[in-house]
Amino acid sequence: MTRRVRIANHSLKVPGSPRARRVLGAALVIGGILGFLPILGFWMVPLGLVILSVDSTRVRRWRRQMEVKHGAWLKKHYPRLAGLLGLSANGNSGNSKNRVNTEAPPHG
Repeated sequence: MTRRVRIANHSLKVPGSPRARRVLGAALVIGGILGFLPILGFWMVPLGLVILSVDSTRVRRWRRQMEVKHGAWLKKHYPRLAGLLGLSANGNSGNSKNRVNTEAPPHG
């Protein structure tokens, strides 16, 4: 069973197994730290943290705080881009589009 992580208007499939998510998230963070090497990249760190946030309340809290902080900055300086990314103009973060969805998809 796979799960989906939603941030703004983007959705990622992540493994259904907590162990597989932790291994994948940790591998992406470690690979991102080595982003100066060929093939690896610094883009791997935030992706790994998003995957880890599915299971870790500490990482999820930190990710949400950063999302709110950067979302507010983006809405202030680039409101049109914020709208395209699914951030509402009224200070709320929209209709949960940019929250981590840890629910399994319906079977059928």
